[in-house]
This record gives sequence, structure tokens and C-alpha cells, in this order.
Amino acid sequence: MPRQLLIILLLSVFIALLGIGIIVPVMPMFAESLGAGGLTLGIIVAAFSLTRGFCQPVVGNLSDRWGRKGFLLSGLCVYGLVGLLMPAATSLGMLILIRALHGVGSAMIVPVAMAYVADLSPVGLEGRYMGLLNVAIFSGIGCGPLIGGFCTDRWGMASAFYVMAGLSFLAMLLVMLQMPATPLPAVLKGRAVGVIKSLQTMLASQRTAGILLARMATMIVMVPTMALLPLLMHQWFEATGMQIGVVIASRTLVNATLQTPFGRLADRIDKVKFLRLGCLIISGVMCLVPLAGNFWVLLGLFVILGSGEAIIWPTLGALATEEGRRYGQGSMMGVFNLAMSSGVFIGAIGAGFTSDWLGLDWSFLLIGLLVLSLSLVATKLMVRPAVTDSGR
Repeated sequence: MPRQLLIILLLSVFIALLGIGIIVPVMPMFAESLGAGGLTLGIIVAAFSLTRGFCQPVVGNLSDRWGRKGFLLSGLCVYGLVGLLMPAATSLGMLILIRALHGVGSAMIVPVAMAYVADLSPVGLEGRYMGLLNVAIFSGIGCGPLIGGFCTDRWGMASAFYVMAGLSFLAMLLVMLQMPATPLPAVLKGRAVGVIKSLQTMLASQRTAGILLARMATMIVMVPTMALLPLLMHQWFEATGMQIGVVIASRTLVNATLQTPFGRLADRIDKVKFLRLGCLIISGVMCLVPLAGNFWVLLGLFVILGSGEAIIWPTLGALATEEGRRYGQGSMMGVFNLAMSSGVFIGAIGAGFTSDWLGLDWSFLLIGLLVLSLSLVATKLMVRPAVTDSGR
């Protein structure tokens, strides 16, 4: 049963994230066609991150008590509806509202899927199992931009959104018909597991706080490398939809390919040192992006970026899984993903302001320096003696 559940879960996540990846190269251009500037693009991304951020801890906490399957089904249904609604948006206000709904759906998918996988992870193999989940996530996101760029070039922007909707409904049917509603382990039996109390307990732990800060810091790069990259490529060399898709896909496909070996490596070596190496790589790439003047240099940098992220994702996922055995996997992954959303929100607002005031080049450089500073603080917190940590 665990193996069957894992296979169905990974396939469902892959299909759902494939749909999300399809709209990555389309969304900035669609928003720009409605009159969006750099700051408005940041707000559109931030709307998604805000609703996802607020909902994730609640959904994760409730999934520890009510079960995970219902939340996963609801999130996939919302994804499908968003794909149908987005092409009908006629104003930026409507687009922002739809993206906010999109965030609610996301809150029911990624943290719940992570909690599912964490439940199944044997002690000592957390990195390997989280690496498998990340393969599904990044393979979907990585292949999606190629399909989205092709659909946009051939049939127009609306077609990419409709493909996303169809794939989301397909994943929903797969979960509904094939995934068993297995009982959850009573991780916190006899203890209160309210979301506020869980959050307070996590933040009181120096090690857990460091993990959450590292997750937030490493997610700040998402907005400039996803939402603003198409605009940068258009300014530099009038890139086509396919070229944009190739650059974005190269980063995520390299990330997906390296998840399994790096996840296994994270289980055998010092996770904090390994994490620090990944953070140095992604920060360095962000600072170098403004120096790339053509498609091939940019492609090479994004391959390196994907390699750095392939170190970070399974390592942080393994660390979060270890902590989740104390708090409940749903609660831990909900807050872990709240940290992710916080990072995306900071990146969205920061990149929006700096791109409007200083230009796109400065957005990449300043965010790279910010990520480097925060990640160094986070890893230092993780290795300090945790004398004040409750339950240790």
C-alpha cells in the first residue's frame, strides 16, 4: 500500500505541476497585455503568495486531523477552475483575484503532498523520499514551459490556460479514483495540535526557525527568475516564447534530474553544510544574471541555478521531515510552505519596486545579495546548540 500510494501521489503531483508550468512563460505577457507594469506584476505574484501563505498552515494542521485526500482533491479542482477563468480576465483587478484563488488551491496541494510523502519516509531516508517528490514537482514545472511556449506561439495565450485546466482535472480524477484514503499516524496523540500553538512551538525551536528562514530566503529568487525573466529576455534580444520556455525549463529539468542523487547524498553527509553550498550557488547566479547578454550565457547560468536548487530542495525537505515527527507532518509542512510563500512575496514586492525604480538588472543583483545574507544567518541558527528547544 505505501508504494502504491507513493506512485499515485507522485504521478498526480507531476500532472498538476505540469499544468502550472505551462502558464509560466505566458502569465507575464498576458498581464502586460492588460496594462501591467513591473510593480503590478509583483502584486499579481504576491496575491497568489499571500492567499497560499495564509491557508497553508491551516490546511496542513487540519490534514493531520481530518485526513489529506479531501484537501488534495479540492486543490486540484481549484487549479482546474483557475485555468478556465484566467483567459476570461478583462482587467488587472480580475486577474489579481483569480491569482488569489489560485493561491488557495495551491495551499491544498503542495503542503499536503509533502505531508503524505513525509508520512511514508523511513527514518534516515528523508532526503531520498523528498527528492522523489521534488522530481515530480520539477519535472512537471520544467516540461510545462516548453509546452506553454509551443501552445502560445501556435494557438495564442488562452490555449496554455485551457491545457492547464485539463491537466488539473485529470490529476483530480486520478486521486479520486486511485488514491486510497489511508488512516494517518497519530503523531501528536493526546496533545493539542492547534495551528497557533504548533506555530509558536516551531518558532521557539532555534533549529526549526533556521530551517524556516532558509526556506523563505531561498524562495526569494523565484519571482525574478520566473515572472521577470521573460521581460528581461524580451528587452535584451526579443526572445520568442520557445526561447523563454527553454531557459526556464533548463533550470527546472536539471533540478529534477539531480533530486534523487542529491537527496541520497543529503541523507549521508552534514545537511547544513550541504545546504549552505546550495545557497552560495543560487546567490552567485542571481548576481551574475545581469552580466548575461545573450540566450546561451543565460541558459548556462540557469543550468547552474538548477544545480544549486537541486541541493537545497531535498536537503531542506529532509530537515523539515525530521522536525515534522515532533509537530505533525501536516502542521510542519504547512508552516514550511508558509515560509516558501513568504519568500515569494518578499521577492515579488522587492523585484517589482527595484525593477520599476532601478531597472531589471538591479533586481537580480540586489535579490542575490539578500538571499546570500539571509541564508548564512539561517544555517548559522541550525548549527548552534539548541539549548532552548522544547522537547530536546
